Amino acid sequence: MVQDAAQIKERILYFLQKNGPSLPVHMSQEVGMSILFTSAFLSELLSERRVKTSVMRVGNSPLYFLPGQEPQLERFSHHLKSKEKEAYILLKEKRFLEDKELEPAIRVAIREIKDFAIPFQKGEEVFWRYFLIDESEFHKKREEEKHEEKKPEIKKEEKAEEKNEEPISEISEEIAKEVKDALDIFDDSKEKKPEAKKEEKSKTPAKKSTPKKTTKKPAKKNESARNKFFNRVKEFLANNNTEIMDIEEIGTTKITFRVKNTGESEEYLIMAYNKKRVTELDIINAHKKANEMEIGYKILCLGEPLKKLDNLINATKTLKGIEKIE
Repeated sequence: MVQDAAQIKERILYFLQKNGPSLPVHMSQEVGMSILFTSAFLSELLSERRVKTSVMRVGNSPLYFLPGQEPQLERFSHHLKSKEKEAYILLKEKRFLEDKELEPAIRVAIREIKDFAIPFQKGEEVFWRYFLIDESEFHKKREEEKHEEKKPEIKKEEKAEEKNEEPISEISEEIAKEVKDALDIFDDSKEKKPEAKKEEKSKTPAKKSTPKKTTKKPAKKNESARNKFFNRVKEFLANNNTEIMDIEEIGTTKITFRVKNTGESEEYLIMAYNKKRVTELDIINAHKKANEMEIGYKILCLGEPLKKLDNLINATKTLKGIEKIE
């Protein structure tokens, strides 16, 4: 039996070596055993550190792979959720991202794609690197950027030097005479015009220098308010054992999350409004959104609902319908 177990493990390892990251269901077909027994052998291989698992899930199961096969996980990136996939594509394209510069939704999503996003620190700032890019590339990139910033100044200095050092070409006496004559004519014309210029100056009133109005851009203020509200809602959900599965919509006044309660599988929507009172229209819009996605919903706001609205919600719970009398 011990020998059989060792053979089964070797067959699983051979399968992974040949096929790369795989699901237990595919390996169970290869070894001719149930998924339950195959999973048991995989657990043993995992504890022996002969195989690894992904954080990403395909369906309800992680992927199993051999050490060194991490790059092959890219083949399964299409299984990522919408925001996670957006974060993955952005990181793959940019190679490095600064955490504080990311919008809140991407900041949450990038922490979920642990197979592809590796965090590291430079000073007090947190950065993310694409898992196939070495951290040394980041420092090399920073040095290149600093070098590029210095280049224009050096070039300007070089050009100035070139201008100063440019040799003066010899000119003939004939050309020199022509230049002198032209200068004399120019000087004569200058002597005749000062009075006219003075008259023109006296006629035209001096323009008052009006200070330019500086318009403050509200973008940073809005972003700050949005981030503050997002973090407040996120903390509230965490304290109430609610897991964020995805972010459907994010704005300054409203954020829509797809969530589920810890330990439960059923998902539902949460519409969080950044105001003290929700209106009937807010409830109707939330209902429409949840109806389109065929899931339940809950509304959060910064204050208690109005009494009349609360009474209406309670009254409709047992309402079977409203019909017109013919």
